[in-house]
Amino acid sequence: MAAEDKLGRDTVVLDLRELVDSFDALVRRLGRNDRQVRAIAEEVERLVEIAVKMKPIHVEGVAGAEWIALDYGDVIVHVFDEAAREYYDLEHLWSAAPAFRPATIA
Repeated sequence: MAAEDKLGRDTVVLDLRELVDSFDALVRRLGRNDRQVRAIAEEVERLVEIAVKMKPIHVEGVAGAEWIALDYGDVIVHVFDEAAREYYDLEHLWSAAPAFRPATIA
């Protein structure tokens, strides 16, 4: 929902429970530019804190905002611009993981 509110696009949730022990899911969302990437990440932080009273354990990438990673322990949220998404290609890296694309909120 947070990414939808900030007009992010192409959310993918990778279920990694069967592949790694360190976390359960990776959520990837795209923004068009550094400002939108930052806005999406900030909105995710804000709404997760409201919904489940949780702050990220660690946040990385805010300075450049080509990508931002929010570590919530069992769930990692990555917000990328298009160039960073292509470079890191997480869907290929985790291609064995079941991938889900949530329906767009109307």
